[in-house]
Amino acid sequence: METVVVERTDGVVTITMNRPHRKNAVTRGMLEELRARFEEVERSVDDRVLVLTGAGGDFCSGADLTDADSPVQLASQDPTVAQMRRLGDVVLALHRVTKPTIAKVDGVAVGAGLSLALACDLLVASDRARFSLIFARRGLTLDGGSSWLLPRRVGAGRAKELALFGDLFDAEKALSTGVANRVVPAGELDAACADWADRLAAGPTMALSMTKSLLDGAWSIGLAEALENEAHCQAVNFAGADTAEAMRAFVEKRDARFVGR
Repeated sequence: METVVVERTDGVVTITMNRPHRKNAVTRGMLEELRARFEEVERSVDDRVLVLTGAGGDFCSGADLTDADSPVQLASQDPTVAQMRRLGDVVLALHRVTKPTIAKVDGVAVGAGLSLALACDLLVASDRARFSLIFARRGLTLDGGSSWLLPRRVGAGRAKELALFGDLFDAEKALSTGVANRVVPAGELDAACADWADRLAAGPTMALSMTKSLLDGAWSIGLAEALENEAHCQAVNFAGADTAEAMRAFVEKRDARFVGR
């Protein structure tokens, strides 16, 4: 069985972690496949939105603790920094996708699974979704980029609460803390995620990509540099086809038809 399934429809790429018998717990092979697929999406001019999800009613239960190919088993046998970097490289590949990314979360998103969800730009969850940064309960520190990603979503105080206790929390708390952008009934999850993905895929790809880059970089720069970055991005937009199309569509009182440049 393929551990990762990829589907493409009208600019939307859906990448599904596919080990439902283990709640999509990750193995080394799955991590390598995910990294390759994220890099493939970034290279493709036809892929405009990435949706990351899991098969069988769960997102991802973290690293598989029992499989011989598990990151946990391999790390126990070879506790080196190089071994630890495997998951980090996957999360970095996802973070570096310049197109909008959406985590579609049903069931559990725990440990490394939650790290992968947090690495997406948007997180849409079902009302039966459950989350945990379980690392402390396993005698571990945060990984998968969650020490960087989580505080940017929820603030330092909330991040410490979620990380130090490692408690399992529900979709309602995920929404109220900012972990999730949107929570919907489980039966509406596919439709809600598809609506957002389709809207983004129909949008001005270059402008959305640069907007994402501006926001991701805003934490490490001052206002003057942010304004300069905005000016450069707007200059690119005004020289491109999508901005001209948007202006024409406004005058003609119709929806814009963006081509992504």
